[in-house]
Amino acid sequence: MIKVALFGTSSDPPTLAHYSILRWLATHYDYVAVWTSDNPFKSHFCDLENRAFMLKLMIEELHDYHFFNVNYYPQLSHLRSLITVQNAKAIFDSQAIFFLVIGGDLISQIPRWYKSEDLLAQVQLLIIPRFGFSLDQNDLQVLTNLGAKYTISSFVPPEISSSFYRDSKQDNLLTLAVQSYINDHNLYL
Repeated sequence: MIKVALFGTSSDPPTLAHYSILRWLATHYDYVAVWTSDNPFKSHFCDLENRAFMLKLMIEELHDYHFFNVNYYPQLSHLRSLITVQNAKAIFDSQAIFFLVIGGDLISQIPRWYKSEDLLAQVQLLIIPRFGFSLDQNDLQVLTNLGAKYTISSFVPPEISSSFYRDSKQDNLLTLAVQSYINDHNLYL
C-alpha cells in the first residue's frame, strides 16, 4: 500500500520551513504531491502563477538532493480540498492511503471546509506543528467528532513563516532559487 502525502500551500513565498517540511515528508512517504493554492481564508501578496513557479523551483532544489518522490501537481490546486483528493485519486493508485498535510494553524478552519466530513472520510490528516500556534485540544476533539483520523507530526519545522519573510525581507529565510526569483521579478517590495 503506497502512502501519498498531499501538501497544498499558499507559499507566499515558499520559505525554508516549506523546504524542510517537504524534505521530511520525502523521507516518510512514498510520494509527496505538492501544489500551490489560494486559501480563501487568507490574503495573498503575490499572484498564484508566481507562487507556483517559486514552489516548483524549490522542488527542483530538492531533486538536486535526490528527493525525486516530491513533485508538483498543478491539477491538485482547487479551492475545495475534497476536489483535490478526488483528483489525487485519479493520479495515484486507487489503493493508496492519502495523508492531507496541514499546518497546526488550520485545525480550527477544517469544520468550515466544503463537505469536511466527506473529506475526512477519505484522508488521514498529518498535522505539522506551526510556530506561534498551539494545538487546541477542543479543535482536535471537533475533528475527532467529525470522524477525522489524524497524526500530529513529531517533526517541527523551523520557526519561519512567509509572513515573517514578507515583514523582514531576510533572504536567509529562503532557498537560493526562490531568493533569485523574487529579486529578478521585484516581488514583495
